[in-house]
Amino acid sequence: MDDIADILQAFEPITLADMESVKLMNRVDTKFAMPLTLLPQLLELAKAEYYAQEINGKRIAQYDTIYFDTPDLEMYIRHHDRHLVRQKIRVRQYVDSNLNFLEIKRKNNKGRTKKKRMTIPSLSLDNATGEMRDFIAQKSWYSLEQISQALRTRFSRITLVNHLKTERLTIDMSLVWTNLRNDNETALPGLVIVELKRDGNCSSPMLSIMNQLRVKPLKISKYCIGTALTNHQVKQNRFKKKIRSINKLIQ
Repeated sequence: MDDIADILQAFEPITLADMESVKLMNRVDTKFAMPLTLLPQLLELAKAEYYAQEINGKRIAQYDTIYFDTPDLEMYIRHHDRHLVRQKIRVRQYVDSNLNFLEIKRKNNKGRTKKKRMTIPSLSLDNATGEMRDFIAQKSWYSLEQISQALRTRFSRITLVNHLKTERLTIDMSLVWTNLRNDNETALPGLVIVELKRDGNCSSPMLSIMNQLRVKPLKISKYCIGTALTNHQVKQNRFKKKIRSINKLIQ
């Protein structure tokens, strides 16, 4: 990690306040998976085109996320069964800035992702306020009574923003998953998940970099992969090939 931190210092910084204009709450996502060993090269190629987000002097941030689902994992199953229109409900803690959000992500049949969120006091929904309950009921297909904690995901994240501020790039590493229904835990320390978030199909320096590094797009959900890895009883035929590819990639 030290070499990665050193390379990040060569990027121009961007603050959380500056990021307000790059929210991209309605966006097109392109995801990639690659080995951690390739990350220094990606960053070297990106530093002339991107800012690095900095929070309290840190350019590698810690994230803690809890995903919610129905008792029969309806949200997971919809994704597994290739439903184009689907939702995910989660609470996320931005550890370094001590901010917590309740987030609802909806994917439409055009491939666009819309995210709605509200600030909450903690990662827990056990003592949800009326405002939190209304938010879930109004923005999702589910009520709070229909869902419960399903999976915890922790990771480190680098966030880059291109100089034109038309795209944001998140680079997730040190991934650890804990299944909150059976207590199984797994980690993929050699995996990096990169997500390119753009406001439409605007030109992207990162797509050129990924092509140069021969890293191809891969549709991957941290929630679904984590669930499949920690719950062998759940339906996962469609994810088995993807998991094999990830394991081969990081070995």
